[in-house]
Amino acid sequence: MTPIAVIINGSAGSGHDDARAAELRAKFAAHGMAADVTLARGGAELIGAARAAREAGKQIVVAGGGDGTINAVASQLVGSEVAFGVLPMGTLNHFAKDLGIPLALDEAIRNVAQGRRTRVDVGEVNGTIFLNNSSLGLYPDIVRDREKQQRRLGRGKWLAAGWATLTALRRYPFLSLRLKVGDDEHARRTPFVFIGNNEYTMQGLSVGERQRLDGGKLSLYVAQRPGRLGLLRLGWSALWGSLAQERDFDVLTVENMEIATRHTRLRVATDGEVTVMTTPLRYRIRPAALTVVVPT
Repeated sequence: MTPIAVIINGSAGSGHDDARAAELRAKFAAHGMAADVTLARGGAELIGAARAAREAGKQIVVAGGGDGTINAVASQLVGSEVAFGVLPMGTLNHFAKDLGIPLALDEAIRNVAQGRRTRVDVGEVNGTIFLNNSSLGLYPDIVRDREKQQRRLGRGKWLAAGWATLTALRRYPFLSLRLKVGDDEHARRTPFVFIGNNEYTMQGLSVGERQRLDGGKLSLYVAQRPGRLGLLRLGWSALWGSLAQERDFDVLTVENMEIATRHTRLRVATDGEVTVMTTPLRYRIRPAALTVVVPT
C-alpha cells in the first residue's frame, strides 16, 4: 500500500464527517493506497496539514475541495518533489478542469493512483501563490462585502453576492494604478485588474480556459473604462468565474511586473481568497514549480 496524505476541506459545501473520511480511505485502498485523511476546518488547518504531510515525507499529498482549498494545500508543496493530487469538490474547479482532471470523485481518485506526473507553473504576488488567477479592484471589494453580509445579516452566498454587486455599481469604483513591466511604466484608471497564471483563451469554443499551465508567463488583463452596466457585467462574471470570457480588456503577457497605487495597502484576491497586501504588488511567474498528478 502506498502511503499518501488526503486533506479535505471539512467545512465546504454540505461538510464532511468521519464517515466520509472512512469512505475515502476505502476508495483509495481499492487502488492500493493507504490514505491518511485529514478533515480540516479553514485555511490555517489546511496549510498546517499540508506542511505536516510534506515534513513527514509523504510523496503524494491530495487536496479535496474548491479552488481555494486546492491553493492552500498546494502552497506548501510548491518547490518540492511531492506529487500533488486533486479531488475537485468545489463549485468551479478551474484548476482541475484546465488540467483535464476528472470532476467525478471516483475518477479523480483513480487519476491519483494511475495518472502521470507533470510540472506546472504557479503565479506569485508578494510571496502568496495562485494557481488560477489574482485580481484587484471590483472583485475583492465584492467578496469582502458579500462575506460581511453573510456574517452580519445571515444572507446566503449568492443573495449576498447580488447585493454586494449592486453596492459596487452604486459606488462606481476605480483604481488608479502604475504598471511597471521591465523598463516600461503604464498608468491606468480601471475598475478591475486580472492576472492569470498563464494565458486564458479569449475566443472560440474554449473561451475562459487555459490550453497550458507550463508556458512560463503571466497574462495581465486590465479592464477598459466601462459604463455602469458594463461594471455590473464584470462583477457578475468575476463572481461566476467567467471573467476571462470578457473581451473589454487591454492584454499583456509578462514574466514579472509591479503594480503601485496611492494606497499603501490593497485588497488582493488569489484564487478567490481575499487578503490585504502592502503595495507595491510584485507579481512573478514561477515556472514548473508544482508537480501535479494528471491523466495519462
